[in-house]
Amino acid sequence: MTKLVITGDGSHTLFVPELNEHYHSINGAIRESMHVFINNGFAFSEANPLHILEIGFGTGLNALLTAIESSAGIRKVYYSSLEKYPLDRALTEKLNYSGFCGDQARDIFKKIHISEWDKETVISENFIFKKTQSDFTADPINGSFDLIYFDAFGPDKQPEMWTSAIFSKLTAVIRQGGIFVTYSAKGDVKRNLRANGFKVTLLPGPPGKRHMIRAVKL
Repeated sequence: MTKLVITGDGSHTLFVPELNEHYHSINGAIRESMHVFINNGFAFSEANPLHILEIGFGTGLNALLTAIESSAGIRKVYYSSLEKYPLDRALTEKLNYSGFCGDQARDIFKKIHISEWDKETVISENFIFKKTQSDFTADPINGSFDLIYFDAFGPDKQPEMWTSAIFSKLTAVIRQGGIFVTYSAKGDVKRNLRANGFKVTLLPGPPGKRHMIRAVKL
């Protein structure tokens, strides 16, 4: 049974006993998401409007933080998220992210989670959101994207998500100059990205990790 866990910055993550894995870093869920996806992905991209593809909707934390960041700017953000195993609403309602993310966070987080699957929803003036229940390894991806948040479980837990064939699918939907970010810095991940036309850069990782990857489509 999936369990709530308090991480190092006080924010929640979830522990999945079947995988012996957490959804986020136990050193700080919000801290990790901000470092990997917002500071080194969202803030790095100059695309306007910005089309984001997230692999692994999970708890909705990355979507929440991106929506909050988008509200402070002027560019529109179109956010598409894929998830094979949606979490139960009773569980997501217990997550404490809103208490760490400002006054607007509670309303945004609720809108993200109650939005219909497979339907584009206007969350705020600058944030248009769509979540799709999909098996990323088997189903086609629709759209063209400037930025990919790759937030699947790690290569040792879900190796099928990190293959060269998977990155080939991403190459087909990311625009030239588009950005890919992930918390993983495994050698196979770097090699598979390079084999599929990405320039890979190792960056300092969030607390508890030495490195992370940011890659640019050549």
